[in-house]
Amino acid sequence: MRTFPLISMSMEQAQQAQFRLVDTICRHFPGAEFLTQGDLGLAPGLNQPRMTRQVEAVIAQFFSAEAAALVSGAGTGAIRCGLAALLKCGDSLLIHDAPIYPTSKVIVEHMGLRLIRADFNQPEQIAQAVSEHRPAAALVQHTRQKIEDSYDLGAVVHQLNQLAIPSLVDDNYAVMKVAKIGCEQGATLSTFSSFKLFGPEGVGVVVGKQQAITAIRHNMYSGGSQIQGFQAMEVLRGLTFAPVMHAVQARVNEELVRRLNQGEIPLIKQALLANAQSKVLLVEFHQPIAAAVLEYAQTLGALPYPVGAESKYEIPPLFYRVSGTFRQADPSMEQRMIRINPNRSGADTIIRILRESCLAANAGDELPELGI
Repeated sequence: MRTFPLISMSMEQAQQAQFRLVDTICRHFPGAEFLTQGDLGLAPGLNQPRMTRQVEAVIAQFFSAEAAALVSGAGTGAIRCGLAALLKCGDSLLIHDAPIYPTSKVIVEHMGLRLIRADFNQPEQIAQAVSEHRPAAALVQHTRQKIEDSYDLGAVVHQLNQLAIPSLVDDNYAVMKVAKIGCEQGATLSTFSSFKLFGPEGVGVVVGKQQAITAIRHNMYSGGSQIQGFQAMEVLRGLTFAPVMHAVQARVNEELVRRLNQGEIPLIKQALLANAQSKVLLVEFHQPIAAAVLEYAQTLGALPYPVGAESKYEIPPLFYRVSGTFRQADPSMEQRMIRINPNRSGADTIIRILRESCLAANAGDELPELGI
């Protein structure tokens, strides 16, 4: 099996990203203003909290974009707002020929969009789909939907721009991990969840072209639709810590791949990295013991399911089944493979949990009841 994971920022690159974000913050928050919790309500002339607008300006400048908007509904809300700004109900939307995430599928169904599929790994298929159907916009996922995906986001966005097709990039699981997100590579809009970046629950981010952001603001005119100042400040605080934390996580993943593929745990056939959804460690066993390994791992402290997939609440490592889109592509993966997200843990902790879980699963030991 071969995967094509996205290239993670090095520790040096991550540190520079943090420093650049802090420098941008300094340019927008004089004096002790950053030490406040933020305002509430509709500031005259802005129709939103003034602090929220300041945070949006920081985010836009950091990602070299014309504008940014904080929206309700986390990453799904960001995609919904972005698609509504680019499309009308019933329009056609170009997507990658792969299983679509359930949350995005719901948005597509609610808007009555007609899906046009093309294999984004094959530029000629994109050209053919645009020529035949002339979609109103394209939805491009930054991370992988299928294990064999290898398309370069920048190349896909460039081709769409050449064909005059607006693009919305779902940058979830890529922001603050890779050097550039969609809008930095020419996409009309980038969307992501702040919850996946150590921020508050339920806040999404849309970054990109001014015209599209203006349309989003028009659609969320009411006071109840606004992200309040204190929420915006939590978004910014989380973003600041994200790059270095994710670079540490990337180092742990690389160490795990090396050690496991050197045979440290004989019951493991191979280990590899993949963006499924976030960049995680995929572990394949010689025997179909995946379910038993997952059941035993949680008795040893591993998290059995995500909260927000790399949210501020997820500290122990996460051991769970491969993603739904990957399972659709190859249902047999569920029996022989698991994915592991180190979160804040080190490689030794994960090796220990894996080794003990594999031995117990292989021996058919009865699993102990979870203690409190």
